[in-house]
Amino acid sequence: MAPASLREIGAAVIGSGFIGTVHVEQLRRLGVQVRGILGSDPARGAERAAALQVPRAYASLDELLADPTVDVVHVTSPNRFHHPQVAAILAAGRHVVCEKPLAVTSAESAELAALAARTDRIAAVNFNIRFYPLNQHAHQLVHEGGLGDVRLVTGRYFQDWLLHETDWNWRLLESEGGSLRAVGDIGSHWIDLVTFITGLRVTEVLADLATFIPVRRRPRGPVETFATGGAGETVPEPMTTEDAALILLRFHNGARGSVAISQVSAGRKNSIAWEIGGATAAAAWDGETPDHLWLGRRDEPNQLLLRNPALMNATGVAAASLPGGHVEGFGDTFHALFREIYGAILAGRMPERPRFATFADGHTEMVIGDAIARSARERRWVPVEG
Repeated sequence: MAPASLREIGAAVIGSGFIGTVHVEQLRRLGVQVRGILGSDPARGAERAAALQVPRAYASLDELLADPTVDVVHVTSPNRFHHPQVAAILAAGRHVVCEKPLAVTSAESAELAALAARTDRIAAVNFNIRFYPLNQHAHQLVHEGGLGDVRLVTGRYFQDWLLHETDWNWRLLESEGGSLRAVGDIGSHWIDLVTFITGLRVTEVLADLATFIPVRRRPRGPVETFATGGAGETVPEPMTTEDAALILLRFHNGARGSVAISQVSAGRKNSIAWEIGGATAAAAWDGETPDHLWLGRRDEPNQLLLRNPALMNATGVAAASLPGGHVEGFGDTFHALFREIYGAILAGRMPERPRFATFADGHTEMVIGDAIARSARERRWVPVEG
């Protein structure tokens, strides 16, 4: 029997770092009961549980799944753990929300998508950037023909948190995060976002990957994501993952696209930007100014829509929590996304056309990543399989 209210749903979070903490905070805001967290080791888990005032720190995944009060598990662990953890969670009959990427290989993501398809549990991938309200508004705008037939999709995702050779994070290591780093970590967000907004499917890619810092200084101790302090004692670590990428895209309707991705662009903290050009109009958005949507016209004045529930379409309004003039940011996207996911849990079924990313969507991103990696190796256009 499906629960009657959000307060009847118990959740646990695997991972207690930057993103895991965001999950805990936004679940609480939604009214979901956070039963406990699973850290990278028992001591770390206990420390973070106390800091976050979470009632329990699990010593293992088995202990977490043995807790009958946990209905949903959020997976925010390093990428290499996603496949075994998610498979165990689904086997235990729990709903699951997994951070992107869904896995480290498309073979793993295909298996997880198939497992999810065979269960009645809700299985979602945390592509939260879809849930800035103006991105949801843009989705409906394009779907209703507000830009005409989509012709050109361009943009970027730039960050600078790995600009220096002393910057470090587990995502730098192929063994932890997978063979694609900048593309897998943030490029997947951009591709998921524009395909969600436009409804277009990527069919071919031409990619150029670059590693500008071939050797980094790895700290001997742990480092938090986006940490800006000194690295302390370090050792050299050769890099096999990319710092940046330039990618050309072809879509199934004949539209063309391009995106630049970088984690070494000075001054850009988290700039995910897109512009979509259609036959009759255009639209553009930048995540560093998320409450502004530019709308371009040829034969009438351009417009700048400030996020305002009184002015947005129904899809945009559904993702908004605050009145116009009150900026909704990164954390709010998790709240809006979780509201959709947990609404499906309350309903007891997956929506016919979910606005959140499914495991099938997560697998699609992995397959596109395969094509990007192959294109960069072979220096040619590569079709996206399947």
